[in-house]
Amino acid sequence: MPLLIFDWDGTLMDSTAQIVRTVRAAAADVGVEAPAPEAVLHIIGLSLDVAMQQLFPSLLEEQRAALLAAYARRFMAGDGGAATLFDGARALIDDLALSCDLAIATGKSRRGLDRILHEQGWQERFQTTRCADESASKPHPRMLFDILERLGYAAHEAVMIGDTSYDLAMARAAGMPAIGVSWGAHARSALAAENPLAILDSMTALRHYLQHRLSAGAAYES
Repeated sequence: MPLLIFDWDGTLMDSTAQIVRTVRAAAADVGVEAPAPEAVLHIIGLSLDVAMQQLFPSLLEEQRAALLAAYARRFMAGDGGAATLFDGARALIDDLALSCDLAIATGKSRRGLDRILHEQGWQERFQTTRCADESASKPHPRMLFDILERLGYAAHEAVMIGDTSYDLAMARAAGMPAIGVSWGAHARSALAAENPLAILDSMTALRHYLQHRLSAGAAYES
């Protein structure tokens, strides 16, 4: 049975616009210049503290702490607007759960991921999940190593699926094959630079690709 590891934001959940709005609102809350939306898209996938360091490199530690608190407060209150699963994501995960082990490796916090999994009724769909606030931020491979160790898989027996170059670089660092999806935060060119097995442009295409490889018993590393 193969192991499929999914990113969350921008891969299964259509939440990139929500994240952009929340970062910009949090910046206004603490009186610093809001980054351009394109800059925020670039850091989606990183842990929140690393993302804020990249977006606001000149802030003092106290200012960055205030910014992190403002972001967390606004995000948990839903001030950035609603996020929904991408069309086809629920059917994909429900179907794959019948024949595969599933996991999540995400830059979200544990609190945030647990909340959304509960809202979606998906607590039992994933054999394990790993968040950046309990491991190392992408593209460090620590989250993937933790998942492999917990479930007893080797890297070549799993595949990482994500929408950012951080997801694909994390997989490469772990010696794990990866699949890119083009509907999230990073451009196709950024994904292609990490040499994934494939870059897919729709949830339907992802479903067909995975079903084909699973039915053929194809090794992900080739």
